[in-house]
Amino acid sequence: MITELGHFALVLAFLVACVQAVVPLIGAHKRWPGWMAVAEPAANAQFLLTAFSFAALTYAFVTSDFSLRLVTLNSHSLKPMIYKISGVWGNHEGSMLLWVLILTLFGATAAWFGGNLPPTLKARVLAVQSAISVAFFAFILFTSNPFLRLAVPPFDGQDLNPLLQDPGLAFHPPFLYLGYVGLSMAFSFAVAALIEGRVDAAWGRWVRPWTLAAWVFLTIGIGLGSWWAYYELGWGGFWFWDPVENASFMPWLIAAALLHSAIVVEKREALKSWTILLAIMAFGFSLIGTFIVRSGVITSVHAFANDPERGVFILLILGFFMGGALILYAARAQAMEAKGVFSMVSRESALVVNNILLAVSAFVVFVGTIWPLVAELAFARKLSVGAPFFNMAFTPFFIILGAILPVGAMMPWKRGSITRAFRPLRGAFALAVALAALAFALQTGRSAMGPLGLFLGSWLVFGAAVDIWSRTGRGAIGDRSRRLLRLPGADWGKAVAHAGLGVTMFGIAGLMAWEAEDIRVVQKGESFDIAGFTLTLEDVQRVQGPNYISTMGTVEVTRDGRTVSTLYPEKRFYPVAEMPTTEAAIDNGFLRDVYVVIGDPQDKGGWAVRTYYKPLANWIWGGSILMALGGFISLSDRRYRVAAGARRTRGPAGVPAE
Repeated sequence: MITELGHFALVLAFLVACVQAVVPLIGAHKRWPGWMAVAEPAANAQFLLTAFSFAALTYAFVTSDFSLRLVTLNSHSLKPMIYKISGVWGNHEGSMLLWVLILTLFGATAAWFGGNLPPTLKARVLAVQSAISVAFFAFILFTSNPFLRLAVPPFDGQDLNPLLQDPGLAFHPPFLYLGYVGLSMAFSFAVAALIEGRVDAAWGRWVRPWTLAAWVFLTIGIGLGSWWAYYELGWGGFWFWDPVENASFMPWLIAAALLHSAIVVEKREALKSWTILLAIMAFGFSLIGTFIVRSGVITSVHAFANDPERGVFILLILGFFMGGALILYAARAQAMEAKGVFSMVSRESALVVNNILLAVSAFVVFVGTIWPLVAELAFARKLSVGAPFFNMAFTPFFIILGAILPVGAMMPWKRGSITRAFRPLRGAFALAVALAALAFALQTGRSAMGPLGLFLGSWLVFGAAVDIWSRTGRGAIGDRSRRLLRLPGADWGKAVAHAGLGVTMFGIAGLMAWEAEDIRVVQKGESFDIAGFTLTLEDVQRVQGPNYISTMGTVEVTRDGRTVSTLYPEKRFYPVAEMPTTEAAIDNGFLRDVYVVIGDPQDKGGWAVRTYYKPLANWIWGGSILMALGGFISLSDRRYRVAAGARRTRGPAGVPAE
């Protein structure tokens, strides 16, 4: 009964979305307050109905209701509760319901916190957001209904994909979807502004917090996915340039460019057309990612579905919204005339360079991801584009970005001097060079990647520290320290996020430059060395888990005769899914990880064991945490919340009072 009510609530939410997509738009065009007022209660109703539908599906998974087809295909009565719950979105149909739930949540949030938006703009934003909801409600109901029943329910289910039965994957999709779908708000604001024919500083102030929130959630989601791949798949890497990984990385890059571009719109009323285009393309890349994951055109361990019908439906959604938005963008070109002027050497120019580097980086990733598909369709050739291409084509742009970022952050608006901007950074630059030189001197027979990464990382961290300190003005250290604590959240957020990028860049470079690997057959009781550590395979046991059978090794890690850790790598087999998984055992440290994977027994005795020494591995995710934290700190700044930004406006048109 509950699942039927959930299905009914989903249909009802679809009908409400249809009303919300049409009535407020007509009301805004005709200036009818009553019709515009429909948007807010409709947005609330959409969210509440979708939330009930999602709760009904969750109830079916928790109670193991195998009369529901989706539960049968993706659950099992012996599965731990956390994975019963995560199984709701660990499949195509349930994940799309989560997608729509987050979509309606953002629409409802705009209704709750957009009280000081101009009425016409608010009505149009909520109508465009609801139009996106209409498309995805239709996609779910007509191609991916999660509430289909089975005529003859089985005694038990077929279990969830064992790779997804992991805490990292339990939380990774919700955060990723909060980022993906959050970019729909930037798209809705862009299209609403184009319909009104006005893009100004107030619009830049309104769109920034939505973009920032989406970027923060994308950062967390990508970080969780990378962390999961590192410890779960047993291959020792953190990023494979997998098509589905790239599908989340491309909108992250475009969203980062949009964040910086919107600053120029807000402060200088320049780059309007470029910023609107970025807002459109950011959500466009989210839709492209949805197509890659769910169409089956590209095979991936992360992919949900391989149904061409669903892929065509998503392509139609992509074509409608991107095509319509770009046509409107071309028609409203005269409304986006830039007012602010600036010299070639200024903060505006630095942000333009920043945008170019991020946009080109996203384009490189897009070409590498989609080229195998193009080659197969156009030339009937099967090609594979792997990590060597991406590392060679993508890395130079981020090296340049890291090199210029501290100087660009110190540049004044409108007109500046590179020499004057660099002067406060001389100490940071010298210290970064000294650290890189020290690393180069200590390493032997290694590439320059490690020292270069150390230079860029420390240059970004020290540059961010100099930037935040310079904002305290002049005077005694005590006075400046007190002013430092009173700086706006946006200033602190920028410094923390830039420092986080530096930490991540250093972690990636250090891991790739200085890691060590050992693969061998090891007998019980046998010891071997790697990177100054001695590892001993003490025992291998067969262990029964709740829904799997495990081959678990016991590995003692010592250094200079002192026990460092005892690790328990596993090789699990899930009988219901008939699928093995690898559970790496990792001794985490601040400066390194010791990473052990146990394989299959060998014919001549012993066990295959892979061991990695991973320097600075945790700095990669530590930097991601800092970047996300910087975003949250910026969101705490009242100047960049929608209502606070709107208080600085006058009149219904939202023209800045300055």
